[in-house]
Amino acid sequence: MTSKALTVPAVALGTWAWGDSGEAGDGYFGSRLSEPGLREVVEKAQPNGFTLWDTAVAYGMGRSETVLAQALSGRDRSEYQLSTKFTPQLAGDGPDPVADMLRQSLDRMGTDYVDLYWIHNPADVARWTPSLIPLLESGRIKHVGVSNHNLEEIALADRILGEAGFRVEAVQNHYSLLYRGSERAGILDHCRKNDVRFFAYMVLEQGALTGRYGPAHPLPEGSSRAAVYNGILPRLRALTDRMAAIGADRGASAADVATAWAIAKGATPIVGVTKAGYLDGLVRARGMELTEEEIAELEALGDAADVDTRGWWEREM
Repeated sequence: MTSKALTVPAVALGTWAWGDSGEAGDGYFGSRLSEPGLREVVEKAQPNGFTLWDTAVAYGMGRSETVLAQALSGRDRSEYQLSTKFTPQLAGDGPDPVADMLRQSLDRMGTDYVDLYWIHNPADVARWTPSLIPLLESGRIKHVGVSNHNLEEIALADRILGEAGFRVEAVQNHYSLLYRGSERAGILDHCRKNDVRFFAYMVLEQGALTGRYGPAHPLPEGSSRAAVYNGILPRLRALTDRMAAIGADRGASAADVATAWAIAKGATPIVGVTKAGYLDGLVRARGMELTEEEIAELEALGDAADVDTRGWWEREM
């Protein structure tokens, strides 16, 4: 049986950008990251209760896992939780690709178990899910989640695990004020009813909802996110202005409001943090109470922006 129920902080820390090499055009964000800078992130995150780190083999083809392990080195393993993923599209051709990919992740991260292991994309639920059972039984993974799966796929994965006494304990999908497909498809309700933790990634839409960018201050040219978002920034203005105003009343930023909104909806936002200073905003978001009127107003403005920020890797939910 599963060790104990999955417990997670209010906000998880994402390391997608940690897979960038820092060279312009290499990696999704074109981040300029340094080992001392990322250690500083860890040193500030841990005492503030941000102890769940979400990574994946696919982030920089293992670079994110390696860099995360370096940043966490010297800490007791019980002080933090590691979340990483099996990506079917990267599966090798051995007899047990899931165990192989996990073993490589464990080696890169210098640990003998992962707290939360995800099937990253639902390439073939019936094929990949059963391979998780022996890994759960051996304790190499403690909890299972599925990412980018629709309701039917979540239910199928849960049924397969259920036959061995385990279950899907977490779902991780793109969810933001601009992209509420999982809510409309009933996935959030399903998670609430079944005590499944819903993790929301891209809550800040890669920076487009931080309020730091607009038509006059576009996202950095040459990055993949600039190509996706710069053209729609004018349509986000009403929403980001309102977020900034709601934040200003509470000594917070528009980004903090976007994160607080996700928490208010019952989600655990996964927020990418590349600088220690960003953690102050997560502390503010965690403590922020939005009113029902504010939530409804923000969602109406998000709908009115009428943009489609679905990632190239995502299907309709």
